[in-house]
Amino acid sequence: MLRKSFKDVLVVDMTHGGKIIAIEFSKLPSCNVFGWDIYNTLTDGDKDNLQENGVKLVDENYLKRLYNPNPQPNVSSRSNLNELDILSVVAPIHCNLDYPVDMSHHEAVAFLLMNRIEIPVIEVTGVKGKTSVVHMLKEIFKDLNPLILSSLGVEVVDDGEIKLLKRDISITPASIIDAWRMSQDYDVGIFIIETSLGGTGLADVGILTNIIEDYTIAKGTRKASQAKIQIFNNKLVACDYDSFNLFYPDFKDKTNTFSIDGKGNVKASNIIFGFHETVFQVEVKDLKTISSEIYNDSFEISTFAPALHHVQNVLSTICASLTLGISKNTIITGLKNFNGLKGRTSITNRNDIRIIEEVNPGINLATIKKSISMLEDLPRSSVVFGGKYGVTCEEINEESAASILNELTENIQLILTDELGNSVKDTMKRDFHYIPYLDEAMDYAFNSGCQNILLIYRSNFHDLQHR
Repeated sequence: MLRKSFKDVLVVDMTHGGKIIAIEFSKLPSCNVFGWDIYNTLTDGDKDNLQENGVKLVDENYLKRLYNPNPQPNVSSRSNLNELDILSVVAPIHCNLDYPVDMSHHEAVAFLLMNRIEIPVIEVTGVKGKTSVVHMLKEIFKDLNPLILSSLGVEVVDDGEIKLLKRDISITPASIIDAWRMSQDYDVGIFIIETSLGGTGLADVGILTNIIEDYTIAKGTRKASQAKIQIFNNKLVACDYDSFNLFYPDFKDKTNTFSIDGKGNVKASNIIFGFHETVFQVEVKDLKTISSEIYNDSFEISTFAPALHHVQNVLSTICASLTLGISKNTIITGLKNFNGLKGRTSITNRNDIRIIEEVNPGINLATIKKSISMLEDLPRSSVVFGGKYGVTCEEINEESAASILNELTENIQLILTDELGNSVKDTMKRDFHYIPYLDEAMDYAFNSGCQNILLIYRSNFHDLQHR
């Protein structure tokens, strides 16, 4: 944690929000701020902006001068103790530095905003489901004029009207500062945040949706589960039951859990699936609320949740809302109004053909399996599979993806497309069509006599809006 009395701050990584964090630190009195563009992505305009705000750009030689000639992580001997004693190093959780770090970007954002946000905050992290959960929460808290930060952009609900403040924004912790700044002209009653790789600690309730794939970060030196432990810096946490038991049992006193298999504080039973509306019973047992009460109840939910992983997302939303003290009737009404999320899972019809879209920058093996499960018992179906590389830090195992697709029954037509489709086609053992461009692949599926088309596509949704 950053020293309470400090003079110099070095912010590492200008690519993933460091510019915003460095400029915020420069606004503090008597604070000298240095920025290290470790990935060399700053434009000349970025450099000018930082320097105009008093941020001095340095490189690794700045730290080498302060540390031993051959630095080792967490080594206590220093070549210049006086300067190091007043220097605080701020770096993202995924950055693998050869120097001790005093504060993550998440912690820095909490430090910079801790006395500026006086409304309830919910913070959502996890491997899958984050964006969908944030937008379910938006429906539940719509009457409070929520401020929303998600991978789809920054929105504010202003007396029932949804206003998009910014479309293209990352979910690195620094974007929380950006979103909060944009909201100052609105009467916001709650701040709902999607955050990558953990939480800041600003929230009344944090949500960890799941860790269905514990992928590596920081050049393979750490796992996602180690980064996401930061979500427990928040006051209370709603956490997937399996993830909690596997990685975080030490946080029992501040955690409520949820699951679809009869375990945890919030669970589902009697699930009746539908493509546009799924109905199930919610059982709540011994849930801790933010007001230190213990809550028990049972009620019915009807919402968009066409597969098990969608029900899991709904449960995380319910768990967090109850933890914050929201009434079950408000939750029931809000989820009834949730109809899926364009850019994640959505279901539409075109000329009596059902189109199920799973468009997501974080498409992974678990998503592929769960999406394909929606085609069970459906006649005349096609799967269109493909997408782009480089849209997230988490890449996909092509051989494993091909193995899942090879298990499709022969009565399901398979169409591969784009970069990802091209990568898996040589390992396919079943019949398929490869069509390079997504538009043409979808047209082929429409014209082949299908009644149901499942599109599994790895991309940012706004990249597809012109198709």
